[in-house]
Amino acid sequence: MYKLLTHNDLDGVGCGILAKLAFGQDVRIRYNSIASLKREIEFFLDSDSKETFLFITDLSPDEENERRLQSYYSEHGNIQLIDHHKTALHLDDYEWGYVVVKDTEGNLTSATSLFYEYLVSMNYLVATEAVSEFVELVRQYDTWEWEKNNNQKAHSLNSLFYLVSIDEFEETMIERLSTNSHFDFDEFEKRLLNMEEDKIERYIKRKKREIVQAKVRDYYAGVIYAESYHSEVGNELGKEYGHLDYIVILNMGGKKISYRTIHDHVDVSEIAAIYGGGGHQKASGSSITDEAYKDYVLDTFHLEPIQEDAKRNRYNVKNSTFGSLYRNKRNDTLFLYPKNEIWVIEQNKKLVENQTFPNFEQAEMFIKRKFEAWLVKDDLFVEYLIKEVKSKK
Repeated sequence: MYKLLTHNDLDGVGCGILAKLAFGQDVRIRYNSIASLKREIEFFLDSDSKETFLFITDLSPDEENERRLQSYYSEHGNIQLIDHHKTALHLDDYEWGYVVVKDTEGNLTSATSLFYEYLVSMNYLVATEAVSEFVELVRQYDTWEWEKNNNQKAHSLNSLFYLVSIDEFEETMIERLSTNSHFDFDEFEKRLLNMEEDKIERYIKRKKREIVQAKVRDYYAGVIYAESYHSEVGNELGKEYGHLDYIVILNMGGKKISYRTIHDHVDVSEIAAIYGGGGHQKASGSSITDEAYKDYVLDTFHLEPIQEDAKRNRYNVKNSTFGSLYRNKRNDTLFLYPKNEIWVIEQNKKLVENQTFPNFEQAEMFIKRKFEAWLVKDDLFVEYLIKEVKSKK
């Protein structure tokens, strides 16, 4: 008999699907949150048969259970942990641990891709085109490669996962992967996914009007309350407000935080670790601890939302040699323009001293971080320029 303890997201459930394809009725699967894993490991160690082989995928035990698992393995064996998070690398030192963040070709791994390789190498599962395609979709979504590769199919797979129950998703995928030569969605799923994309777009549009900006320790964070579509919300807000280092998504009902970034200079797994969490460089999570509650709720609740830059401008555009006009909530005007191969800023028509920038991007980041300003619409820009011309006559 086999037992699998795995995460309750797409990557974790992908491992469950592979386990059922490999072992059929001979495997028992428990899908866990990060918090519930401790209880499940303790139950296995205290109550399960010593003949049961335990797999742990996409999750890491706490320090106490790490020691207990090592003691159990020394006496009985029958344990294999497979993970891909950087925060779990220390577990690779154990005989029962296998943690790989990147494969030999430099690609980021997922728990599903690593578990698939393991099952095939151990002759528990025969590789097929359909299963390989499914595994790759899970890997690309979990590592966020889908966006770089514009692989909408991977994104759609995750959307479908959240549209149905885990049991229904698991049953559908097992049947499809067992009978089809290639992986694809059926016509009903395609229509359903199109409707879901429209729903996500409306949801993100609303959240763009709710995000607030705060400096937490050494980074600028965008803080938002959202219960759904965390990856989509985090990614779109990260692109919309590129001056922010990372996005914090608070799920107050679940008492969870998701951390997302689109930048390479930030590792949100390190930020999540401050609050007892972990994950990937660009996507991580933690519980809302007392410290996290203070940093992201108490200290930000009074803040007003960031305002979006004007869209569809023809004249007041970014990186223009004529300059770009911004405004903030205090009604300050901030005019950013090139001068003698550098970029300078005027605040209320007075030059901001000792602040010059080699390019537009750095100058705009300064404006958005220090003044929380936004690009104004064309009519305000034209009005500003007319007044400037008149004042110089």
